[in-house]
Amino acid sequence: MPGPIQSLTRAASILRLLAGGERRLGLSDVASSLGLAKGTAHGILRTLQQEGFVEQDAASGKYQLGAELLRLGNSYLDVHELRARALVWTDDLARSSGEAVYLGVLHQQGVLIVHHVFRPDDSRQVLEVGAMQPLHSSALGKVLAAYDPVAHNELADVKREPLTPRTITELPDLEGVLDLTRARGWASDLEETWDGVASIAAPIHDRRKVPVGAVGITGAVERLCEDGDIRAQLVAAVRDCARSVSRDLGAGRF
Repeated sequence: MPGPIQSLTRAASILRLLAGGERRLGLSDVASSLGLAKGTAHGILRTLQQEGFVEQDAASGKYQLGAELLRLGNSYLDVHELRARALVWTDDLARSSGEAVYLGVLHQQGVLIVHHVFRPDDSRQVLEVGAMQPLHSSALGKVLAAYDPVAHNELADVKREPLTPRTITELPDLEGVLDLTRARGWASDLEETWDGVASIAAPIHDRRKVPVGAVGITGAVERLCEDGDIRAQLVAAVRDCARSVSRDLGAGRF
């Protein structure tokens, strides 16, 4: 059986590198990070740029992902019924909560963000469609692990890194968190994934009553919390959104 084509493997590695971390990298950064000669890295970057998969900032000379990737990604995501059904409801949630909204599904031992609605203010924000969040610390991940047996098994198998001092990594402790999530119907992340950031998420079910994803909001702790607790009105808004999407997927009342 033929092996992988080296140039394609390297191109894929460059795209993954640009998708994480600093998001904009110079030629030297790309070459050193992947152990490539500068000439090799430059040739691949130029080809990716010609195809629209990579763009080069005129001022700094640094590279970032190009618009063609977004177009291809949206083509893939648009076949996802969950995303299509959630568009209106997630927009409503962003307006009512004043926070960024994320829709996530289980993918490769993590949570793949398939839809992201910006916080409705004038702040500078980065589209995170296609980004991954951890199962063990994010609100979206906890919801999936609580309701989806496959996600629960993935949580047990995945390496659970301590991302902040508040991250829970021990499986017995996480099982208690998942029990609480199922009992109340939602999950929270209080600075467990990012310092100063909190999240709330709730599960989405399809017509077979099977969990197919999770929806949630993310924002500064001081906005999502009051006296150390998640604001009840924000929990209600997230749960209402999840129920609405579930109903549109045929789940009925949840």
